[in-house]
This record gives sequence, C-alpha cells and structure tokens, in this order.
Amino acid sequence: MSNQLLSEKIKSNPKYAELVSKRSGLAWSLSALILVIYYGFILLIAFDPQFLATPLSAGTVTTIGLPIGVGVILSAIVLTGIYVYRANGEFDELTRDLIEGTK
Repeated sequence: MSNQLLSEKIKSNPKYAELVSKRSGLAWSLSALILVIYYGFILLIAFDPQFLATPLSAGTVTTIGLPIGVGVILSAIVLTGIYVYRANGEFDELTRDLIEGTK
C-alpha cells in the first residue's frame, strides 16, 4: 500500500478524528490553564507585590510568595503528568485501534 493511500485511509477513519479532537482539546485546555496560572502569578507580582511580601507567620522571613511560586512550578508538573497519563492510556488505545483498523 502506498504512503498516499495509507495516509488517506487513516484520515478517513473516524477513530483518527476522535484522536485528533480529544488530544488537541486536552492540549489546548491544559495550555490555557497553565497560562492563566503563570500570568496570574506575574500579574500578582506586578500589581500587589506587598501581598507576596507578607510573612507566612509572625517572626519568619519566609513570605507567602515562596509557596505560591512553588505552586506555579508544581502546577506545571502536575498538568504535564495529566497529559502524559491520558496520552499513555486513552490516546495510545485510540492509536492502536486506528492502526488495527487500517491493516
């Protein structure tokens, strides 16, 4: 089977449309979420730096900005993990079904 014919067969399969739709929907959603988190933090730095400079408790030098900053980093790791989990499960299964359907 030629590459052109194989490509057309894959693209016409409903599983391919489902895979592309689910994968891109998840990717865009997670991307938007991390952008909201990151730019929210940057806007907080720009417009309310005193809030971030507030000590966690009386007599400490650690401010509230530190755990919020760590939260931004951890949220990126968690969102990446969510994508990888779905990609290795649901998306791989759809890909296997698609490959089996084109044989």
